[in-house]
Amino acid sequence: MISSSTSPHAGSTQKFALEINSAHKSFGQVDVLKGVNLKLDTGERVALMGPSGSGKSTLLNCICGIEPMDQGEIKLGGVSLNDISAKDLEQIRRQSIGYVFQSFHLLPTLSAFENIEFPAQLLDIPKKERLDRVEQLLDAIGLSQRAHHKPDALSGGECQRVAIARALIHRPNLILADEPTGSLDTDSGGQVLTLLEDLSNEFKVALLLVTHDQASTRICNRVISMKDGSLV
Repeated sequence: MISSSTSPHAGSTQKFALEINSAHKSFGQVDVLKGVNLKLDTGERVALMGPSGSGKSTLLNCICGIEPMDQGEIKLGGVSLNDISAKDLEQIRRQSIGYVFQSFHLLPTLSAFENIEFPAQLLDIPKKERLDRVEQLLDAIGLSQRAHHKPDALSGGECQRVAIARALIHRPNLILADEPTGSLDTDSGGQVLTLLEDLSNEFKVALLLVTHDQASTRICNRVISMKDGSLV
């Protein structure tokens, strides 16, 4: 495993799944991100580690648009998010990013099938295509027989598998995973990590995995440490 803060292809002119240039973010007088630079190649899996308060979650929030940066640039698939309208910005993030949360964030009134399908509905993907995609993903995560169960009838590991499928339904270039095994026991967490690795390989999706767990980094090509708002 390579431990580095630069991509092995950093000198090329290719379009990276994710490119962050000199990201700065402050809250009041506190500098949370201090000139972060990061590149993820297509299909590359990178683990981001560091203590609480180091800026990991803020970085994810800036990438997915929850928090605006004060300075710097983010590119998704070679497209700079600095140079597009607010409407186009929302659309490209919806299309390019899948998000996996520690606490699943499944809609409790929807079945596993419907939770996976929901982002594809928002993007107006034709019905037959999105239903075919849901069936394919349910098979990939081993939950075809649980398709019509709601989250309260699923185990934690099953809920997280549904959340991963939901993050992939629109075929993004990048998955952001924020402590995806933090709510799971060791066995379920290991299954979820293996699933993330397998699906990343199958769909050529880059993964930025925020974790405190060294064992979770086994599926990643690189491990990057973050401390006091900087990559070290």
